[in-house]
Amino acid sequence: MPDQLVVPGPPGQPGGAHVELTDISKSFGGVRALEAVNLRIDRGSIHALVGENGAGKSTLGKIIAGVTVPDRGQMLLRGGQVRFHTPREAIARGIVLIAQELSIVPALSVAENVFLGAEPRRGGVVNRRALRKRYADLAASAGFDLRGDLNAGALRTADQQKVEILRALSRDAELIVMDEPTAALSRPDVDLLHEVIRRLAAAGTTVVLVSHFLGEVLELADQVTVLRDGKLVRTAAAAEETETTLLSAMLGRPLGTAFPVRRPVPPHAPVVLSVQGLTASGVTNVSLEVRAGEIVGLAGLIGAGRTELASAVYRAVRAQSGVITLSPPRQQAPVQLHRAGSPRAALMAGLALIPEGRKEHGLLLGRPIGENVSLAALAKFHRGGLVRRRAERRAVDAVLVKAGVRVRSQAAPASTLSGGNQQKLLFARILLCEPKVLIADEPTRGVDVGSKRAIYDLLTELAADGLGVLLISSDVEEILGLAHRVLVMRLGGITAELTGSEMTEAAILSAAFGAARGGT
Repeated sequence: MPDQLVVPGPPGQPGGAHVELTDISKSFGGVRALEAVNLRIDRGSIHALVGENGAGKSTLGKIIAGVTVPDRGQMLLRGGQVRFHTPREAIARGIVLIAQELSIVPALSVAENVFLGAEPRRGGVVNRRALRKRYADLAASAGFDLRGDLNAGALRTADQQKVEILRALSRDAELIVMDEPTAALSRPDVDLLHEVIRRLAAAGTTVVLVSHFLGEVLELADQVTVLRDGKLVRTAAAAEETETTLLSAMLGRPLGTAFPVRRPVPPHAPVVLSVQGLTASGVTNVSLEVRAGEIVGLAGLIGAGRTELASAVYRAVRAQSGVITLSPPRQQAPVQLHRAGSPRAALMAGLALIPEGRKEHGLLLGRPIGENVSLAALAKFHRGGLVRRRAERRAVDAVLVKAGVRVRSQAAPASTLSGGNQQKLLFARILLCEPKVLIADEPTRGVDVGSKRAIYDLLTELAADGLGVLLISSDVEEILGLAHRVLVMRLGGITAELTGSEMTEAAILSAAFGAARGGT
C-alpha cells in the first residue's frame, strides 16, 4: 500500500500537501460510509467534496476535523502522521469544522458565541470591553454587518451561519472544513461568503468545501473530489470540470433533464386555496389563490416573509386579520380556517405543510421511520381504542415506495436515513394524509441532485393528480423549472405576479429587490 496518493492535476498552491489521507474507511452500524479513500489536499487551496447524500463527503470532512474517527487508514498533516479523536485535538492543530447543523448557544450573544471557550479574561472573568473590541475587529475584517450584542438564538438562519463562520475565523484556523455553508444564505450573503473564502485562500488558509451547489464549487474551487457510495470516483482540477461532468460522475450515469415536463393546469380547474388580506407576523395584507393541479412558486429574498406566510396559512402562528378558504374538489362546501386555528385543523381541512427545517420542525429523528410517516394519519388506523399495526405498516410501505424511500426496516430510526431520504420521508407522510393543498417550504434544501429530481417528479405527479401546490424556494431555477405561476414577496407583501413569458430570473430578482420593471 503506498504511503500517499498524489491526485491528478497540479497542486492548488506551491506549498505542497496540507492533508494527505490514505486508505480511509468508515462504517456506521454495518453501513459502509467510506471505503479505502485516498486524497491529497494542498495548502492554501479551496478543495471541494461533492456527491449525492450518503456518498460520504460529510463523513470525510468530519474525519479531517476530528469529529469522526476512521476505522482504518492514516492521515498526514503537513507531512506528520496524526489521528484525531476529538474536534478539540483538531482545533489545537489548526483545523476547524463549520458543520451543516448549526451549533449556536441560543441564550448567548453573537460575540459570546463567536469566542465561546476563548473569551478574553481578566482576573478570571470575561473582559467585556475586550470581547466587544475583538468581535468588532473580526466582523469588520470578514465584512459581516452583524452586531455582537444581539441574542444569537433570535437570529435568522443566515445570520446564525455567519456566527459559525466568524467563530472559525476567530480560532486562526489553518484549515477550515465548510459543510454546506451557503445552504441557508440569500444570494447577497452567498456572494459575501464567497469573497471571504477567496480571501482566506489568498492568505494561505486551506478550505475544504462540502457543497451540493455545483455552480458554487466550479466558481470557487481549485480542485474537486467526487465521491459515490463511499468511494472516491476522481479528483481533478475544477477548471477541467463542468456541472454536467460532475453530475454524471456523482450519479454514475449520464445526466437527464433537470426538471420533469410541466403539465398544464386544466383550464377550468377550481381554486383550492384562497388567501385574502392575510396579515400576521412578517406578513402584510397578502392575497393569493392556488388552483387544483397548479404549482404556484413563491420567490423572494431571505427575510421577505415567505416562511412566515406559510406558517400563517397553516395556522402555526396566529393571524391578525384575513380569510383563508380551502375548497377541495368534490367537497360539499368550502372550509374557512379561523385566525386562531391550529395546524391540526388545517390538516383536517385538507392543507398540509412540508416545513423549511426537516430536523427542527418536520421529523422525530430518534423515532422509527414508520412512526414518522404515520404520525399525522393515525386516525386512519384507529379502531376501538387501538391502532391496527398491520394495516398501518402496509399503508406506510405503500407510500414509502411511492415517495422513493428505500428502507431496510420501518423500525429503524429516521436519523439513519440520508438527508435526501429524510426529506422524501416528509413527502411519504403527506401522501398518507391525502391533502388537497400542499405548502412545500424549501423542499429540496440540503439534498443531493438525485433526490432533488425525485422530489421534482413527486411534486409534478401530485399536481397532475389534482393537488394544489404552493412552492417556496430560494432557488430561482427551481421555481422557474416547476411553477406554472410565480408570486414574488418583498418586505412581507407580494410585489409581483409573473406568468408565461414574464417568468424569468431577471424579473424575479428585480421584483425581489424592489427594482422597477425593465430598470437598470
